[in-house]
Amino acid sequence: MSGTLYIIGTPIGNLEDITLRQLRMLKEVDFIAAEDTRVTRKLLNYYDINTPAVSFHEHSGETGAQRIAARIQDGESCGIVTDAGMPCISDPGEPLIKLCCEMGIPVTVVPGPSAVVTAIAVAGQPSGQFVFEGFLPVPKKERTERLARLKKERRTMVLYEAPHKLIRTLADLCEALGDDRGISLCRELTKIHEEVIRTTIGEALKIYETREPRGEYVLVIAGASEVAADEDSPTLEFAVKLAEKYAAEGMKKREACKKAAAETGQRCNDIYGLIS
Repeated sequence: MSGTLYIIGTPIGNLEDITLRQLRMLKEVDFIAAEDTRVTRKLLNYYDINTPAVSFHEHSGETGAQRIAARIQDGESCGIVTDAGMPCISDPGEPLIKLCCEMGIPVTVVPGPSAVVTAIAVAGQPSGQFVFEGFLPVPKKERTERLARLKKERRTMVLYEAPHKLIRTLADLCEALGDDRGISLCRELTKIHEEVIRTTIGEALKIYETREPRGEYVLVIAGASEVAADEDSPTLEFAVKLAEKYAAEGMKKREACKKAAAETGQRCNDIYGLIS
């Protein structure tokens, strides 16, 4: 009789962010498939759990997935975990889940923390609708195409980024979405040095050009306004008129220009130089 694959969420930082059910399942499964057994062992040792763990990461490939699936099919139960958060969300566990589903192996979830949802909750950006983009593609052509599609995305956007790639990503976002687009940079969530910087993409780039990025980042980016999403290519003239409209409604001149820039993709200083 086949065993079961349990998708078990783990803390994204603070080891106390774990449920009683997660702890029970980590103890009860026959073995654990871990992205990095050394990271998982720290969690298991913290709670005095002695379940054996095997490695399953992005380089394990189909052979590694088949090896684990065969053990489950032979009757063993397995808990798959990632280094932090929910397995399969921008995580190498996805192929194993897919294979087990195709083989008819029971798959169930033991939910836990997720960096995506945690960041959305604390970012201060609209949270009613959002789109998760994971990591941006590395190849320039694919990256440019992805960012071009995101330019008119009206929902809040969530990206993951590593510290050594943050400056390049902010520069690319600045070019594609405009330096006045709102962004929240969530760093080291639930850890001692948790930090959320709420600013614009342009200002974020300035900050990290003089400050070394540290820790893993979740970027929560404001969606395009209705004007920016509907206009194919708003002109500078249109942006100036929009800023004048906001100023006439009582907004300060600089703030009116910033708002118009964010909604049209035009540069704030260019608008400011032309506004009456």
